[in-house]
Amino acid sequence: MSTAETGLPRCYRHPDRETGLSCSECGRPICTECMTPAAVGIRCPEHAGNARRIAPPRVVRRTSHHMLDSPVTKILVAVNIAVYLITAVQGNGINNPGGRLYVDWIMYGPLIDHGDWWRLITPMFLHGYLLHLAFNMFALWVIGRAVENYLGTTRFLLLYFVSGLAGSAGALVQAPLSPAVGASGAIFGILGAMLILEWQHTGRFGGQAATLIAINLVLNFAYNGAGGNISIGAHVGGLIGGILVTLAFANWGRGHAAHGKVGVIGAAGILAVVAASIAISYWKVRGLA
Repeated sequence: MSTAETGLPRCYRHPDRETGLSCSECGRPICTECMTPAAVGIRCPEHAGNARRIAPPRVVRRTSHHMLDSPVTKILVAVNIAVYLITAVQGNGINNPGGRLYVDWIMYGPLIDHGDWWRLITPMFLHGYLLHLAFNMFALWVIGRAVENYLGTTRFLLLYFVSGLAGSAGALVQAPLSPAVGASGAIFGILGAMLILEWQHTGRFGGQAATLIAINLVLNFAYNGAGGNISIGAHVGGLIGGILVTLAFANWGRGHAAHGKVGVIGAAGILAVVAASIAISYWKVRGLA
């Protein structure tokens, strides 16, 4: 299939390779071999500081479509903010959300056992207070765009929702009788995806993603130790879900999660994470109603 048919540009260093990626610094199209993931996007070798001595082609082709719009990340941030504003209006003000939507969507083990299985998904769009929302949306905006730019919109959407589902299972394992809300399970899933993508690109786990995960988990335990109420189970569950989903995405014959189609094995892996999350949730809420 030609570039004209797909609308994709070619890597400025490897003109035989079509790509939907481009450097967040200079905008030049780059393939996955040339890219370096960063917290604020992806970068070409020159702007990542690891340029190789390969002469660029004489003509750089550019696409008329901006491939790094991160539409799913933007939509998810907008939906979370919109839902929060609705619950703030229905509840008791901007820092004390509540009301009908909040009650209908919150995760609570006995209600899930009663048949409200949608509560495994809907809590990831609810937040308990303004700072909770702000912190999660900032994290989603910063790391979500970078991961979405690499995986693409469809894979990123699957990553977000399956990780959120795994986070719900983790929250129920920790405390099935405690109401829980927040997008942090899905966000930890994105961090898990960053961990795998960095490993695939660099061959090591000691990069930026591992550091962010370690810092956040330490802060979680410290906050709860000081009397806070963070669902560490949701964070760990989402992290595990994100790691497994990204491994399922990987086309091992080519070595990168963004190459080719997910395939039968990849789809089976994603379905296995979904099934395991639902099964664990059912096991924890059974008989609570």
